[in-house]
Amino acid sequence: MQFAPTDIQAILLSARVGVVATLVALPLGFLAAWLLAFGRFKGKLLLELLFNLPLTLPPVVVGYLLLLLLGSQGALGRLLDLLGIKIIFTWKAAVIASVVVGFPLLVRSIRLAMEGIDLHLVQAARSLGAGPLDIILTVILPLSRRGIMAGSSLFFARSLGEFGATIIIAGNMPGVTQTLPLAIYDYASSPSGEGTALALCAVSILLSLAVLMLHETILQHKKGA
Repeated sequence: MQFAPTDIQAILLSARVGVVATLVALPLGFLAAWLLAFGRFKGKLLLELLFNLPLTLPPVVVGYLLLLLLGSQGALGRLLDLLGIKIIFTWKAAVIASVVVGFPLLVRSIRLAMEGIDLHLVQAARSLGAGPLDIILTVILPLSRRGIMAGSSLFFARSLGEFGATIIIAGNMPGVTQTLPLAIYDYASSPSGEGTALALCAVSILLSLAVLMLHETILQHKKGA
């Protein structure tokens, strides 16, 4: 079956959003995981609840809250308007939606890897004069790399399927903000779109299987290490 140009654009935009969202979320996820794994401070439980909240909230709720925050009347929205930056109803909004919704999965994977690190190695590095940044770069980062890779692949797969928050803050404009799930939604709502919807579903399944296969491969290597 031959896809329309807007269908190809939807597939490519989904991949683009997934890649950019992963690159944006990765350093933030690493920092959050490090704080939860090694931090000792008041309010840690509250911070953990905050990080995990998008995992339990309906994506539509997340999208609406982001719309209130980033919209023209929102606190950040007004600041962005002053700077001449437009986020709402652009592909960048889809990136933000994917980052927020998938963030808990990324943090959880990296945190589990960090909590598996032998603390004697950290103490040994500290006794040799290594500072906090040196310890992160030479001990924690290398030893948690498989968790980072596994979390990144899972986060990317989640980004490919993000729908609820995206449609609220990015809209569903073909060729502009329409991602693969949104295109499937459009065709599924049309009496004559069943064939194309099924074809796009097949593309989505293949992409997800490829990413999940990578994720499982990383986990198997982690177990064998």
